[in-house]
Amino acid sequence: MRGAPIVVFDIETVPDAAALRAAGLADPGLDEAATVEQAQQRRREATGSDFLPIACQRVVVISCIFRDPAKGLKVHSYVDDGASEGAVVQGFFKLIDRLEPQLVSWNGGGFDLPVLHYRALVHGVQAPKYWDMGEDDREYKWNNYISRYHTRHLDLMDLLALYQPRANAGMDLMAQLCGLPGKLGMDGSQVWSAWNGGQRDAVRRYCETDVLNTYLLYCRFQLMRGGLSPAQHSDEVALVRATLAEWAVHEEHWAEYLQAWAVPD
Repeated sequence: MRGAPIVVFDIETVPDAAALRAAGLADPGLDEAATVEQAQQRRREATGSDFLPIACQRVVVISCIFRDPAKGLKVHSYVDDGASEGAVVQGFFKLIDRLEPQLVSWNGGGFDLPVLHYRALVHGVQAPKYWDMGEDDREYKWNNYISRYHTRHLDLMDLLALYQPRANAGMDLMAQLCGLPGKLGMDGSQVWSAWNGGQRDAVRRYCETDVLNTYLLYCRFQLMRGGLSPAQHSDEVALVRATLAEWAVHEEHWAEYLQAWAVPD
């Protein structure tokens, strides 16, 4: 893989009870669980869906796959310990300032980044390189992280759908169609109950396998567009498998991923 370091990312969020009360979606004095339940009920009545406003989502995990030709493949997750959402979000944007990477996501422009924008604003996070649209570095005028049609942040789902929401496809479906395991352990609808039940490691592991699926879909996209030759793509897949075997010694979700990832005939 050539060029800038690649950082593939995914976030997991839970409802922010204080934000829900501030938004008028729940009554004062309720505990966290009751606040969320009331807010979801009010959203269902108003919109037909219990999906809560993006600004009322608290970031609890940001998982990243790093791919650098000189450093191989690495994974790292920023995890909120219960009182450090600002540090989690700041850590992610510091990474961007330091590496100026190629960012890759699946629906990052539709969900992950807007959530991070609002929560960064709430916590006073600084992200000068991320927000540079040519004011400080002229190169960023023509290719920055903010523009939907630039590729410094590549939202694979948005691009593959040709920026038409009706053509969007879920990451889990596309991963399975491409022979990958897809989601393991849980899905997004279960994150709140798992996190609220103290299963923070389970949420982190789920986020990490999601982001690995996204990286492998990105490799398949590079094969399609000519960024990788068939031989290079095969080598990259082999590298991922070998790296997962090393990670699996310490983390069981990688062993589960490898087991679910069938070797083609």
